[in-house]
This record gives sequence, structure tokens and C-alpha cells, in this order.
Amino acid sequence: MERVTLITGGSTGIGAATARALIKQGHRVAVTGRDADRLAAFAASAGAGERLLTLTGDTSDESHIASAVRHIVGSWGRLDTVIANAGFSLPGTLEDHNPEAMRAMVLTNVLGPALLVRETLPHLRESKGRIVIVGSVAGVRNTPGNLYSVTKWAAHALAENTRLLVAKDGVGVTLVAPGIVDTPFWDKRGGTPEAAPAMSAEQIAEAILFAVNQPEGVDINHLTMRPAGQVN
Repeated sequence: MERVTLITGGSTGIGAATARALIKQGHRVAVTGRDADRLAAFAASAGAGERLLTLTGDTSDESHIASAVRHIVGSWGRLDTVIANAGFSLPGTLEDHNPEAMRAMVLTNVLGPALLVRETLPHLRESKGRIVIVGSVAGVRNTPGNLYSVTKWAAHALAENTRLLVAKDGVGVTLVAPGIVDTPFWDKRGGTPEAAPAMSAEQIAEAILFAVNQPEGVDINHLTMRPAGQVN
């Protein structure tokens, strides 16, 4: 039976790299994103045909998540892996953030993964599947006034709370916490920090696949990754 994976924020960066790797491995993959044009461009570049499903929607909107899950299960009959990847950061500190932008970031980075877990758990319990939450090194250390860091601390807590909830059901839960990764994530922050070491999206995708491909009975719970040379 072909495995089915849902990835939020899957049109670029880590999500897109993970989708490509899973498709190559034989999964059917559905990716969500807010930007229909980016999703279409990704679909065209992936060349995966019927093995890829793209769904436009907002991960912080429960109706969008519910609709995506219904579409996937209705089309492919099952759901085995869920990767909560959608998220973004804001430049500056909470002293100069726009309050509405703050609200959007908190909803996307915290409520979004929680809604995804809530909506997919019945299907993952049935398939004995796996959940991957993409966190950040920002979720294990603090930076002055960094609200993004606050959201990632919350995402890390969500991963452990979810693990405690579903461990008895045979559902695996993994938190992957990368350091600096060279992706479009940095576009809103003025680009990847100059001269900073950075990993590629493909390297993070490999770590996600490592967790997803563990044999039955093995659950990788937390992977923290930094590029060699990143101190913080």
C-alpha cells in the first residue's frame, strides 16, 4: 500500500524539498500553501503527476485544514504521515512588530500545527502513522524580543504534548529543530544572514525522512540540527 503524506507550507523551502524526497521514495504527497501560483510552479517543477496533490489554503483556518484532510482521504483513502511545516517570521523585535502581523504569525506558527494534529489524529491512529512538527533552534534558546522564538517554543511544547497523547496509540511524533537554513523563509527578514553558515532545505528533508522511515516500534522524538559553525 502506497503511503500518503500531507505537508503544510509545501510549495517552497523545506516543505517542497521534503515533498520531492517522499515522492521519489514512493509516497503520494499532498502539499498546502496560501499562494496558488507558488503551488502551481512547484507542481510543474516536481513532475510527479497524480502522485502530487496541491491544495490552496491557510493552515491557521480550521475549515481549510478540515477540507484538505477530507480531500486527501477521499482521493487516496488513507493518511500515514503529517508534516507541520508552514510558518514564518517577522523582521525586528516585538517592540516594532505590527500587532496584526504578530497575530498572523502566532496563528500560523502555533494554532496551525495544533489544528493539523487535531484534524488528522483519527486517520493517523488508524494507520499507526507519524507526525513531524518543524520547529527551530529558536525554540530551544531565547533571543531578545523575538516573538518568532516564542512561537517555536510553543511548537516544541505541542510536539511533546502530542507525543504524550498518542504514544499509546502507536502514532510517532518527531520534532525537527533546524538552525539556519537557506530557504525563502528569510525573504521577509532581508535575506539569509551574511557570512552565516547555512544548511540546505534538502538536508533538513533528509532528517525528516530519517524520522519518517524508522521501523515500526521506533519513534524518533527530537532532532536538533545546526550547520557546522553556527554558534547559537
